[in-house]
Amino acid sequence: QVQLVETGGGLVQPGGSLRLSCAASGNIFSMYAMGWYRQAPGKERELVATMPTGGSTNYADSVKGRFTVSRDDAKNAVYLQMNSLKPEDTAVYYCYADLKTWYQSRDFYWGQGTQVTVSS
Repeated sequence: QVQLVETGGGLVQPGGSLRLSCAASGNIFSMYAMGWYRQAPGKERELVATMPTGGSTNYADSVKGRFTVSRDDAKNAVYLQMNSLKPEDTAVYYCYADLKTWYQSRDFYWGQGTQVTVSS
């Protein structure tokens, strides 16, 4: 059983910063990618940043230059440093892991989501 646990959301003023963390646990055999999506009220879930193992990091155009994704493979963790936050960044942020366990084939797993609210 794979579990992704997120921490770090909250309320921040425009221009402020937040750091999200996500740690995956379970019978992980191979990690192919980790990253972040977000979903704002009334909108579809959208990719924020993805970090494939051994590949190039990709960001949504709306967050380039402001957000930075990083990983700690020893901990099966992914982080999202968010700077210069804007009200339009308000959303529930979900981490994901594209991985294979010892007992199951490759699949996507999701965190529980953490609310980020940017407001004065």
